[in-house]
Amino acid sequence: MPSLTRKAILSFGFSLLLLVALFASISMHRFQQPLDSVTDARVFEVSPGSSLTRITNDLTEQGILTSPLFFRIAARWEGVEADLQTGEYRIEPGISTADLLAKMVAGDVIQYRVTLLEGWTITEVMEALAGQPELQQTLGEASATELAEALELESTNPEGMLHPETYFYIKGTTDLELLRRARIRQETILQEHWQNRLGALPFNSPYEALILASIIEKESAATSERGHIAGVFVRRLEQGMRLQSDPTVIYGIGEDFDGNLTREHLRTTTAYNTYRISGLPPSPIALPGETSIIASLNPLPGDSLYFVARGDGTHYFSATLEEHNAAVNRFQRQANTEQDGND
Repeated sequence: MPSLTRKAILSFGFSLLLLVALFASISMHRFQQPLDSVTDARVFEVSPGSSLTRITNDLTEQGILTSPLFFRIAARWEGVEADLQTGEYRIEPGISTADLLAKMVAGDVIQYRVTLLEGWTITEVMEALAGQPELQQTLGEASATELAEALELESTNPEGMLHPETYFYIKGTTDLELLRRARIRQETILQEHWQNRLGALPFNSPYEALILASIIEKESAATSERGHIAGVFVRRLEQGMRLQSDPTVIYGIGEDFDGNLTREHLRTTTAYNTYRISGLPPSPIALPGETSIIASLNPLPGDSLYFVARGDGTHYFSATLEEHNAAVNRFQRQANTEQDGND
């Protein structure tokens, strides 16, 4: 009898092991198979502080999982119960429970993006951020001084202190967090190129180089010209000449500028009118890109002190005032001729 009992126990144990193995095999197969319940793309959000139970229940309630069991067991078996990350997840047809778990452990969340363009002012930056989806707005109608303080700047004007490029963010990111990333990026680039600058330059600080870079940025969209434009401005600074840059005048006019720069504007003194003031204006006038920063710190050699727009996006450079005036007349006549031809 004892022998039969031992045999029965062993037989039962073996059968139980077979059942467990079969269940595990079936479960693993289902775990790896595409979810039949996901027939179209959707978004699932893991809220901050959500437990594994809360996540699996939400997945089930929203029809992504038919049962929370396998997801919950797998997360605990793999030891990733506490590693599921907050955020929005794009769930698409063909995804398996295994894929879904791996996605949440990796934090493969939906990312949004915003592009800050070279030459934008801080006003244009804030307008762009205000319209961004899922970006938490915390700055509201903050003044320039308040923005500078929030960004922990030494200056009271945040103009030019953000790097123009494309930034990615997730739902819940604040506008201030994104601006701080852009500020750090700009500071990193500026300091890197300041350390590698060309010899002696008429700048006392990286900030002054940034001011000139912003003027270069607004003067020309042609990358190939920026080193030449930097050379003109640096030579003017070294010789005590005024910069006479139209974009600085326009920036000083501010919101009152209607698109038509007049002689009266050039004669009106503002802190930014480089026809009336000597040296650099008190702050950048726009977001300078890395190319313009490099140009301001590595001006190309030459003897030109003037330049005028050709009308095709490039400029004609002159070494003397006489040559410059002749070029101005030539390109103005050309522009007038083209205008008459279009009328």
